[in-house]
Amino acid sequence: MKQSTPFLLAVVLGATMTVAAADSSFYDLKTQTLLGQPADLADYRGKVTLVVNVASYCGYTPQYKGLEALHRELKDKGFAVLGFPSNDFGEQEPGSAEEIATFCKRTYDVTFPMFAKVVTLAGAGQSPIYKYLGASGHLPSWNFAKYVIGKDGKVRAFFPSDVTPESPQLRAAIAAALKAS
Repeated sequence: MKQSTPFLLAVVLGATMTVAAADSSFYDLKTQTLLGQPADLADYRGKVTLVVNVASYCGYTPQYKGLEALHRELKDKGFAVLGFPSNDFGEQEPGSAEEIATFCKRTYDVTFPMFAKVVTLAGAGQSPIYKYLGASGHLPSWNFAKYVIGKDGKVRAFFPSDVTPESPQLRAAIAAALKAS
């Protein structure tokens, strides 16, 4: 039963997000790379992305391995994993940008794009990235929550932290988004 819950959540979210943010796109946002360079998410327009709030010292941190495998498997099919470090939950991402980059490369050989550390929680300091994602009605309740973003920049599905990159439900949501025009 626990595995079916994220799938049902994803189906409902796909229908409600289109109405909630019909006038905007995730790909209209700008941010910074992990190492402080400007980053325009418009570079991903026309692709399907998986946005994940990541942390180096979390029980879910081994998901980096599956996220990297997913990225490598599908990157030539119009897909990318986008990592957004966050220290919001249990202070599990306390390091500097350089420390995070070194950890990700050395431990999991991460090649997918990583962006500047963000605040995912609602409030005055919340990142515009997560303000947009939160319009879906879902914000992370822990590290490694996942949003499937369609080619049009709309949130198509949300999956909580315990849904792994290998999950059939997550993979089905990504496949559906890749097939959509």
